[in-house]
Amino acid sequence: MSDALTDLLRTLSPQVLGILVRRGADFAAAEDAVQEALVEAWRHWPAEGTPAEPRGWLVKVAGRKLIDEQRSVSARQRRELRVHREPEPGPAEEADDALLLLSRCCHPSLTPASAVALTLRAVGGLTTGQIAEAFLVPEPTMGQRISRAKKTVSGQRFDTPGEVGSVLRVLYLIFNEGFTGEVDLAEEAIRLTRQLAASSDDPEVAGLLALMLLHHARRAARRTAAGAVVPLAEQDRSRWDTAMIAEGVDVLQAALARDALGEYQAQAAIAALHDDAARADETDWPQILEWYDELLRLAPSPVVALNRAVAVGEVDGPLAGIRILDGLPDDLPRRDAVAAWLHERAGHHAVAAERYAVAAARATTTGERDHLTRQAARLNAGLGEG
Repeated sequence: MSDALTDLLRTLSPQVLGILVRRGADFAAAEDAVQEALVEAWRHWPAEGTPAEPRGWLVKVAGRKLIDEQRSVSARQRRELRVHREPEPGPAEEADDALLLLSRCCHPSLTPASAVALTLRAVGGLTTGQIAEAFLVPEPTMGQRISRAKKTVSGQRFDTPGEVGSVLRVLYLIFNEGFTGEVDLAEEAIRLTRQLAASSDDPEVAGLLALMLLHHARRAARRTAAGAVVPLAEQDRSRWDTAMIAEGVDVLQAALARDALGEYQAQAAIAALHDDAARADETDWPQILEWYDELLRLAPSPVVALNRAVAVGEVDGPLAGIRILDGLPDDLPRRDAVAAWLHERAGHHAVAAERYAVAAARATTTGERDHLTRQAARLNAGLGEG
């Protein structure tokens, strides 16, 4: 199979689905019809050549598949999709289609896991097997999840694109899954967010794209060759992707110039300040703290407060950061790890070792658990020598 043809069909499939949905097709039926059209393309295009208008070809074939299916189910379910008479969508319609399709896949009636799976399937063009492998679940389980999600959104009315916030939350969830199996979900999230940013003037879309780029730029330095976690302060910054950082900063600056600040822009600004420091001790923590204050105003949450405590510890000292932790829930993820770091900075090594051990026991990934266990062991060894 040609990689070029694979890339072309993967790019066109969500566009075709968006066109059919905008013209009134049922989402689940349209998605099935698009998949059948892609199969037809694989059968014919390698031998006969790619059509001059490949998207139009797919729209026609998928439209015929829809009509055939509707006729076979019931004459009352026939719909005229006008696939032979409607012109190809222009740029404005394409932008609406992109957001319409993402809005449907990220509908609030879906669980986050279902929204992520459906987005990767319908918009990302990934196979059910690829998605299952990425989330470490059996393919039949993922297939059932996607099928249920399609049925759920098929019962929803979508005449216009939905609220962009739910779309951005799902894209960020995909990004944070990182890399598992054949598919790099972080890169897939960046690809999808680029598509949305190209068709949207919402500064928060640009803010999310900038945030992803600025975080992803550090990826090569996040783990050792053996797979051990490397904290941000200890990373080899020469391994950071400076071109990606520059792009992220440019995207962020353009978004901030719109003067419509949102949480993703604020997060991206914090990431940009970290990326701007040539060494960890050159990090502009006072400005980072100012951005955390802004983020806490825009999107107050215990998680933001926890991250702000780290900045307070850097600016006002570890004891000030510890006082903030006292007001946060005990079961907040990463609270024990942050507490351990602050207590170590304050010279409370016994308390820090204990908190590192507790954090390791509560860690959700092997890499995180191993890193925290090493920190506890390091401090305990020092206490023993003392």
